[in-house]
Amino acid sequence: MKKILTKLMALAVVAVSVITLGACGASQKSGSSHTISIGIKYDQPGVGFKKGGTYTGFDVTVARYIAHYLGYKDYEIIWKEAPSKQREAMLQNRDVDMILASYSITDDRKKTVSFAGPYLVAGQDLLVRSDNTTIKGPQDLNGKRLCSVTGSTSATVIKERYSNKVQLMEQPSYAECATALFSGIVDAVTTDDIILAGLASNSRGRLKLVGRPFTQEYYGVGIHKGDKALAKKINAAINDMIKTGAWNQAIKDNTSGTGFTPNTKYNPPTAKEGE
Repeated sequence: MKKILTKLMALAVVAVSVITLGACGASQKSGSSHTISIGIKYDQPGVGFKKGGTYTGFDVTVARYIAHYLGYKDYEIIWKEAPSKQREAMLQNRDVDMILASYSITDDRKKTVSFAGPYLVAGQDLLVRSDNTTIKGPQDLNGKRLCSVTGSTSATVIKERYSNKVQLMEQPSYAECATALFSGIVDAVTTDDIILAGLASNSRGRLKLVGRPFTQEYYGVGIHKGDKALAKKINAAINDMIKTGAWNQAIKDNTSGTGFTPNTKYNPPTAKEGE
């Protein structure tokens, strides 16, 4: 009888151990699935930039703040590259939970996706060589050579509204536009001011931001269409970031030495889009 009882007790211990291990496994699996997927740019220094396994830039800093506010740790963030032409599709296909990639809020885009924010109001500006003293705004580009990225409307805006004799040049990326500016092939580069500030910061003093924005671009957090609950949470995170001073610090950290200051008429913004 003692032998039988001993065997039964041993079996009971094994059974409890199996149940415990199973429960631990379930807990670990559940923990590992607590992640958030965020789309960013990989090729915009100061905004969204990937180098090795490191992600930096203002958009990345804001994205991290939002993720932390929503209850995610750094190791629970999955970063994904979000090229401009793929952003709507990535959200519609649920490849990502949100996108922060110099993503302007527009009525056309809101037909297929929703936004939270804005978290920054950028403005189109110009990047020139540091020794340039003649280009002070878009009206000074007649007879000059201007670079922008293929498919962008930035250069067209200047040609149609300010300098109809400007010579336009397109490159696949703003980094290549910056290279053309270094080498004297073009006289200026145009896009949103914070993107240009990032390029200037990466230029070791060879390039400078003109610092006279002439449009407004409301950067939003792209989310799945109609997700008002998430928009409200993201807006709370953005407004908290501004209130605590972390927003201002993020601007300073990511555009240091460029002279960039967000247009104080519009910044910092109040996030209420999508609610």
